[in-house]
Amino acid sequence: MRKVPFSESLRIIGRGVSNWVADRPIVVSFEVTDSCTCYCKHCDHGGPRDDAKNLKPEQYKRYVEALRPCVVQVSGGEPLMRDDLVDIVRNIKTCSGLPYTILVSNWSLMTEERYLELRKAGVNQFSVSLDFPDERHDDFRGHPGLYEHLSKLIPRVAKHGHDDIVLNNCITKINLPHINEVADKAREWGVNVSYSAYSPRRTGCRDYFVESPTDLRQLEQQLGRIESRMDESHWIVNSQTTIDATLEYFKRGGTPGCKAGQRFLVVTAQGQLQPCSMHFVRYPLENREQLIEDFTKKNTCDQCYVSIRSYLDKTLPRLAYESISAHFSFRPRSAFEPEP
Repeated sequence: MRKVPFSESLRIIGRGVSNWVADRPIVVSFEVTDSCTCYCKHCDHGGPRDDAKNLKPEQYKRYVEALRPCVVQVSGGEPLMRDDLVDIVRNIKTCSGLPYTILVSNWSLMTEERYLELRKAGVNQFSVSLDFPDERHDDFRGHPGLYEHLSKLIPRVAKHGHDDIVLNNCITKINLPHINEVADKAREWGVNVSYSAYSPRRTGCRDYFVESPTDLRQLEQQLGRIESRMDESHWIVNSQTTIDATLEYFKRGGTPGCKAGQRFLVVTAQGQLQPCSMHFVRYPLENREQLIEDFTKKNTCDQCYVSIRSYLDKTLPRLAYESISAHFSFRPRSAFEPEP
């Protein structure tokens, strides 16, 4: 998350502590569609799907009221394929301003007008996928012309001055040499960057997993460079502990102790609860406690370190400290708005 004013910070932290104690999820990912505009090499989605049974915008309110997350990801598939996405966001947000809402998208369908409309509806952060700092991104995503679209649109939108765009770079074996170049591109475009780790569990393909001794040495060098740059500016938004844990995930070939279903969960496009996007055991909203009993308490999976998990795989004091020190601000909301 990027910096938010102190009053909003208190609401997010307060909700987070309450949820932690009550075993409610801190983060909920609403996968609002299974369809996508891309055919990414590291993903199990791709292309059009049957969306006839997707939740309607007004149905999301019931999930927010029941789960009371402090952070929501609106994702897919590609969420911008939903023509009613603005209405979905409006039904997710409450009068308190919570939950903090992140739109996770490839931005192939984003326009400047749509960005402003979604921001007005309540999106706090726009997470934009970028695998390579050039046209190789198109090949990896199976979408010709996507990089050119991003390279024109993102700098233009960033000039609005809201500091709410974060490039998400998923570290794979093939983009490993270029992850610092992605940070350079983020700074050039005037936006932020966050790093996450590829998981072979999603597709069953280990070709993109960083695991050979040579690749691990290069990963350590690349992440060391990223860590050294984190003091230069706040445009690299990962915490030090997340970067270190990401390196350990690749070195060990996994990370045990996952709390999927408890600390975070997925709501599918059809309204079922899943512990995460890679385990397809599903429960109705009313049976979340059963999900925890059946899955979370017995879960031995260690095969991912995706963004949601990487931020929540910590003690409550550490999570609160990092949230306060890295993401929240004592400045009022007016200080974050650009000059007219």
